[in-house]
Amino acid sequence: MPAAEEPDWPTNYFNYFTEIEEHFQRARGTSLFLLSPLDWALIETWKNGGIPLEAVRRGIERAFEKWRASKRRQAVNSLAYCTQAVMEEAEIMEKGGISTASAPVVDAPFSVEELRTYLSSNAELVAAKGWTDLARSLSQLAAEAELHHGALEELELRLTVIEEKLLAEARSAQSEEQLLKVRREMENSLRPYRGKMTADQLSRLERQFLDRAVLEQAGLRRLSLFYLH
Repeated sequence: MPAAEEPDWPTNYFNYFTEIEEHFQRARGTSLFLLSPLDWALIETWKNGGIPLEAVRRGIERAFEKWRASKRRQAVNSLAYCTQAVMEEAEIMEKGGISTASAPVVDAPFSVEELRTYLSSNAELVAAKGWTDLARSLSQLAAEAELHHGALEELELRLTVIEEKLLAEARSAQSEEQLLKVRREMENSLRPYRGKMTADQLSRLERQFLDRAVLEQAGLRRLSLFYLH
């Protein structure tokens, strides 16, 4: 997550994904470029790993500076190209005494009504799949949106727990063919970058990739407030 010291932290906390997407597009020089499922999974590993937003920005800039200096003709088509530079920048910030820990959320860039609508729509999607207990939990959170709007960090934890249960249900409903298809897509996407990441980074990225794919195949969305745009 972004560092607590960033002056625009409350906004950047919830815009972590879009901030990185837009920064990568600017660095690449193509605003219409769309991130791949692998890229989104990678961003989520950074978010879950506590990588500050500023470290990601700096890492992207440094990776493209290196790419331009090398005068390579092959375009950078994945955020994964910047992984090493991002991790190095995060390490530099940590050694410099810049905290990567999360801080209490003070102000959210969305209203109580937007939060209620977000929770309710996810509850409807989950209910349509027949997972009534999980849908009921989301509906209850939606009904108490005003209360949770003042305690978003706790709400995020609750959503994480519900999503873990949802993933388990969705994964058990997958066929062998669906699982095989996702695995193949993951291997094809990761192959060019396996030699540039540590075993731990690859393990985290594989998990996020598979989690996103499972929910997409089930016609569901991630529940985190990071996806409330």
